[in-house]
Amino acid sequence: MADAEFVPSRAAPQSGGTVSYDVPSSGITVDGALLIGLIGAFVLVVTAMLWSGSLAAFWNLPSVLIVFLGTMAVTMVSFSIGEVFSVVPLIVRTIFPPKRDSRRACERAMNLAEIGRRAGVLALDAILPQLDKEPFLQRAVAMAVDGSNPDHIDNVLQTEIEASTERLTRSANVLRRAAEVAPAMGLIGTLVGLIQMLSTLNDPNSIGPAMAVALLTTFYGAILAYMVFAPIAAKIDRNAADERLIQQVYLVCATSIARQENPRQLETMLNTVLPPSQRMTFYT
Repeated sequence: MADAEFVPSRAAPQSGGTVSYDVPSSGITVDGALLIGLIGAFVLVVTAMLWSGSLAAFWNLPSVLIVFLGTMAVTMVSFSIGEVFSVVPLIVRTIFPPKRDSRRACERAMNLAEIGRRAGVLALDAILPQLDKEPFLQRAVAMAVDGSNPDHIDNVLQTEIEASTERLTRSANVLRRAAEVAPAMGLIGTLVGLIQMLSTLNDPNSIGPAMAVALLTTFYGAILAYMVFAPIAAKIDRNAADERLIQQVYLVCATSIARQENPRQLETMLNTVLPPSQRMTFYT
């Protein structure tokens, strides 16, 4: 089909041989579902606590130390110190993730492929600085511009995708392990509190604090495991799957450019990963 049928506003070389490329926004967003879910769950729990009495009744320093520090210490046994502490910035990145939209990623791929067809692969070299917010795509296109073999590009990028996915999976496993440990530490705290209570039954004044330790450690452990660690681990897995899909789109884009394929073929392939309502119609 003629070049005129391609949507010119998305990717077209300007007069004089220069190439323009409008990179779709790729900034930072906020995971509203995660924040609403966490805040809503905690609001419900705090409301129930206030309804039944004072928040001060639910505070106990020994219980906090047993559950929070104990969970961190036991989790660290299964992983390295670096792996455990690397989860903190990942949690922040999960709450404030970069914008990830498979349709936008496919549009980027089509824009680049069309520029490569119209102006030549080397014309993409001028566009590389505009891809700095998408480092994976930038590296992929740079390899195509440098004339790397398509099979070599595929092997290198597939290895990078696997390594990136493995890192995210390992971080999610840290949180899953913490979700397993937290209730156990709560149970240990409960046993500590019960032992203290049984050993001081002749002193009525000590029964209350010991019982508080026994019950609150179980409460803290359940809160941490089922309201924080497990849900965030699941969200990290979901984000990792989204990231992997977009990286695969960029990989297909780079190998298609390196093979100098018709962008129509790329469009057909990319539409297979998009829902029917979001599929591209660059060519009609």
